[in-house]
Amino acid sequence: MDRIYLAALQMTPGIGNARLKKIIAFFGNAEHVWLARRPDLLACKCLDETTCNKLLLLREKIDILNLAGKWEKQGIRLCRFTDPEYPVLLQTIYNPPALLYFRGQLPSSEKLIAIVGARRSSAYGNNAAQMLGSDLALANVCVVSGAARGIDTAAHRGALKKGKTIAVLGCGVDISYPPENSYLLDSIAQQGAVISEYPPGTTPHAAYFPARNRLISGLSKGVVVVEAAEKSGALITTEYALEEGRDVFAVPGSIFSNTSKGVNTLIKQGAKLIDRAADILEEYNWSSCEKNDRTASLNANEMAVINVLSYDNPLTIEEIVIKTHFSSSVVSYNLLQLELRGLVAEHCAHCYVRARGGI
Repeated sequence: MDRIYLAALQMTPGIGNARLKKIIAFFGNAEHVWLARRPDLLACKCLDETTCNKLLLLREKIDILNLAGKWEKQGIRLCRFTDPEYPVLLQTIYNPPALLYFRGQLPSSEKLIAIVGARRSSAYGNNAAQMLGSDLALANVCVVSGAARGIDTAAHRGALKKGKTIAVLGCGVDISYPPENSYLLDSIAQQGAVISEYPPGTTPHAAYFPARNRLISGLSKGVVVVEAAEKSGALITTEYALEEGRDVFAVPGSIFSNTSKGVNTLIKQGAKLIDRAADILEEYNWSSCEKNDRTASLNANEMAVINVLSYDNPLTIEEIVIKTHFSSSVVSYNLLQLELRGLVAEHCAHCYVRARGGI
C-alpha cells in the first residue's frame, strides 16, 4: 500500500525524485507523509509552505483506495527504488526514479540493449532495427526502446518475434502513444514490460521525452543507434548513455541520407560500428545461442520462473515469489519440475540459479 501513497505524493507539483526521497527519509515511509498534519509537514525542511499547501490540496482530491483499485484493474503495477525487482542497471544512474509504473514484468537480467533512431526512418533503417531486435532477442537479450514511430517500432517488432522487449514511455503506461502503436504496446506488456516514471493518465509532452531517453539508456548495458539526423532525439539518448558509462554502438548509414548524418558522426567520434547482433554479443561475451528446443515444452508458469533466474545470482523462493507474483507453492512446484529437467539448480539451501548447459 505504501507504493500508492508514494505515487500520490509524486503527483504533487514541486515534488520531484530528489525531494521525494528526502521527504520519505524524514518521515520513514510515504504513508506517514501523506497522513501527516500540516505542522509536521512544515517541520521537514525539504517542504516549503507553497509545496505543503499543494500537497494538502491534492490530499483532499485523491481517493487512495479508488486510485489503487483503478490501476489494478488496468494491470498497472508500481515498483519503488527500494524494491528488490527494481532494475539493477537503472539503480546506478544519477537520480533514478523513486517510482516506476509498469505493465508486464520488469527485467530481472542485466542483459538489456537499447535500440533507438529516427522516427522518419528509411526501409533500410527499419530492416536493420528489426533484424537486430530479432537476433538479440533470440540470444536472450531484452531489447529496450521508446515505442516511437520508425526505428523504435521496428526494433520492438523484431524483438517480439523471438523474445522480450521493453517500451519506455514519455507518458502514462495507460496511454498509447503514438496511437497506432496501441496493439504493439499491449503485445510488449505480454512479453516484456511497458514502463514509465510518469503516473497513469499523464499525456505526452515534449518535455517528457528527454527524461524518457534517460531511462532507456539507464536500463541498458549499451545503446544502438540506427539512423539519426544531426539533431535527433536518439542522440540525446547517447549523451545520457555516455554520461552513465554505457556503451554506444552505431549502424552505418548512407552518406547521401540526412537521417544518417547523426549516426555517421557518432562513428567518427568513437561509437563502435556494428552491422549485426553478433557484434554486440561478442562485446559482452554473451552467448548467441542460449535458447534451445528444451524450452519448447515449458508451460507459461515454468517459463515465468526460469526467466527471473540467472546463472550467477541465486534467488530464494521468497525472491522468486516477489518477481513472478506467484504463490510460494506454485514457485516450489515449478522449481522442482525445472530441476528434474536439468534447467535449474539449487545453488545453496533454498537458493536457485539457472543450470549451466540448461538454457
